[in-house]
Amino acid sequence: MEKVNSDCRWRSVNRHLCLKHVGLYSLFALGGLLLCAILFRSTLQPGNCFAGESGEMTLAPTALTASTKESLETRWPASSQLVVVRNDGLLPHISTVGAFEKKSGTWVPVFGPLRATTGRNGFAAAGGKREGDGMTPAGIYPLGLVFGYPSTVTSAMPYRRMTRQDIWVDDPASPDYNRLKRKEETKARSFEDMVLPDSRYKYGIVVEYNTNPVVPGRGSAIFVHIWKDENTATAGCVALSEENILKLIRWLDPAKKPLILLGN
Repeated sequence: MEKVNSDCRWRSVNRHLCLKHVGLYSLFALGGLLLCAILFRSTLQPGNCFAGESGEMTLAPTALTASTKESLETRWPASSQLVVVRNDGLLPHISTVGAFEKKSGTWVPVFGPLRATTGRNGFAAAGGKREGDGMTPAGIYPLGLVFGYPSTVTSAMPYRRMTRQDIWVDDPASPDYNRLKRKEETKARSFEDMVLPDSRYKYGIVVEYNTNPVVPGRGSAIFVHIWKDENTATAGCVALSEENILKLIRWLDPAKKPLILLGN
């Protein structure tokens, strides 16, 4: 009788130990799954590729492609500054910005990549941009006027302080389409106010897209400006943090005929 009771006790202890091991294994497995989920999610966070308040990436800038270099030499031989805007592959509107300068005939990276947001529907193919489509026009374009709210900025680029009377016409039926005007100068039915309730146009740069010649309906008011936040798409512009757009504005030199390359 004692032996039977002893066996029962050992079976009970073994069963208890076995259940305890199963519980520990389950706990370890659950912990592993949670760790994997956290790591996986962290790889999907766009901001994790960037370091510091400047939003500058820790990765090395992407080199210019052979076709880009050929296009620059063929169409823009006098230019020696280039801003490159590319989608980073996570979402249609999350992009990177890098600055390049031509020195002794070679394009070299100057700074970046920086985090940016672009059109909510990604990049339009060359010639495919349309008014209101929420896309950023692909291609290479000159960078023109710097604008903003302050009376002056630290930049060699031509600068214009915007007022509440300044508008950018986006009415394809207007003869002033894709032009900067004062409200009293145009009868356009649709336009973009150049002083907004927020700081997005506190500093900006005009991208000379569809400006010479202007084709009605092909898109208007394409700027580089301050973002609403690091994850919010634009209607077609390129948006950066205030710190980074100031960095860009200070670097640009009209004597070097700066260009912007939009799209992959």
